[in-house]
Amino acid sequence: MIDNPRSPRVRAVAKLAKRDARSQTGLFLLEGPQAVAEALAFRPELLVELFATPTALERYTELAQASVDAGVDIEFVSEDVLQAMADTVTPQGLVAVCRQFPTSVKDIFAADPAPRLLAILEEVRDPGNAGTIIRAADSAGADAVIMTGRSVDLYNPKVVRATTGSLFHVPVAVGVDLPSVLRRCSEAGVQVLAADVKGGDLLEARREGILSAPTAWLFGNEARGLTDENLALADRAVVVPIYGHAESMNLATAASVCLYESAFAQRA
Repeated sequence: MIDNPRSPRVRAVAKLAKRDARSQTGLFLLEGPQAVAEALAFRPELLVELFATPTALERYTELAQASVDAGVDIEFVSEDVLQAMADTVTPQGLVAVCRQFPTSVKDIFAADPAPRLLAILEEVRDPGNAGTIIRAADSAGADAVIMTGRSVDLYNPKVVRATTGSLFHVPVAVGVDLPSVLRRCSEAGVQVLAADVKGGDLLEARREGILSAPTAWLFGNEARGLTDENLALADRAVVVPIYGHAESMNLATAASVCLYESAFAQRA
């Protein structure tokens, strides 16, 4: 059992909460039973190390068996060590180290069948929003998520937690140049709908029947939205209407509505 919170091995794991360490190693932190279970179920080859307290392993016996079945060794650690490794204030007894696995934009558009629903994030900076949009895209059956280089790091621990395991279900491309990916959309016959307060009513787009076509939804910065230059690159700008007295709608909530509108229309 590892019981020294200041050991080099523990410090190396804890450093993965920082972007520099993640960039240098190509690794990232995974915390909690749900996220670890999804990694074991869908991408067990990505798990490099799995650390757990004895209490946690007693509680999550199915996860322990899944680790054995996947050939992933479990290293026992003390509560203090797990606390030192984890990014959360109250970790749930499990921390894993995983290899990063971004998808290339080329592979997304080369997929068979061709993509019909995509989410593109441009300068989305809040980790919770980014992770929640990935989760919503997964739930809506999107083919992929594409994050430009101006957005938050995909492997930020808060982003990873907010995906609640969807990170292992839906392909995600990172560090992409927005104009180039929008050109690819055009070449592939995928319309780009920009979700922005300057756009037309989403219900109008629904009535026109355009939501059933292959679509890439473009989401911008939480505070500033999309620039006029970026909006000009989209085929159309659309806004989710607010019928009550709310000043605005959270980006991840609006993104969920947009993605599901397309999912419903494409499956109607």
